[in-house]
Amino acid sequence: MSSPRLLVSVPDGRLRDALDPLPANAEFMEWDMTSAAPLDAIDIVVPPYLTMLKVLHRLADVRTRLVQSQSIGYDGVAALLPPGVVFANAATVHETSAAELAVGLILASQRGIPEFVRASDHGRWAPSWHESLADRTVVLVGYGGVGQAIEERLRPFEVRIVRVARTERSDERGTVYATSALPTLLAEADIVVVSVPLNEETTHLVDDAFLSSMRQGALLVNVARGGVADTAAMLRHAAAKRLRLALDVTDPEPLPDGHPLFALPNVLITPHVGGATSAMLPRMARLLGEQIARMARGDEPRNIVIRT
Repeated sequence: MSSPRLLVSVPDGRLRDALDPLPANAEFMEWDMTSAAPLDAIDIVVPPYLTMLKVLHRLADVRTRLVQSQSIGYDGVAALLPPGVVFANAATVHETSAAELAVGLILASQRGIPEFVRASDHGRWAPSWHESLADRTVVLVGYGGVGQAIEERLRPFEVRIVRVARTERSDERGTVYATSALPTLLAEADIVVVSVPLNEETTHLVDDAFLSSMRQGALLVNVARGGVADTAAMLRHAAAKRLRLALDVTDPEPLPDGHPLFALPNVLITPHVGGATSAMLPRMARLLGEQIARMARGDEPRNIVIRT
């Protein structure tokens, strides 16, 4: 006797249509969660990508076995979920794109690309000398999926990579240092890349003391969450031309029009687009297909990060 099909809600038809082949053991419905749940029970709920935090309260009206996020980060989610919810993040979906952007921000900042673009916009030929990426020391603060993906993409550039995580450990490439070692490690860094999750421990991890530990002219890259860094402290160090910044995330976000960070030539800002690439939809479809298959055969879903 065949198992009953799982009922899966998706915010729109694009994610369903990206499933190839369409799982035979699932039935799909569209629910963007801007209105009350159309049914009182849905096996898997996939919230919208960019507005998830605004609509999670709708889960109070529906019984569900799994809420499958389309984001890796889940800061602020637990407080918005009703009791009895199993929540999975989208690990495996965004790491590649986030790492691509991190490397792009590093290269653009090191090689002066924004400066050349500004000159080109004014019709000027303006050659200048810049730091290489080769032979630099890069400190990766955060060694989860994104940090590891950044490492893999940086190694061919002939850099020295120093890895930092919450606790110290060793692997085949040597030591992964604990965050307690940061004051010493930051002083050695030409480039610091932050990719930690946002939680109580990491809020304002990048504060004035952190920034003051970095050497003159070093580059800070943040592809984590805006709240990981103290914006006022970053602004002081960048305005004094002590440090350079490359930020995909800010606090507040979006950064208000006319914010002084925008005006600094040693600051490169992208509007939180680390995961916003063509790689997202097929990878999200693969993850959702795997979750459906696992639940259909009675296995636990992947990537569970919250149980309320």
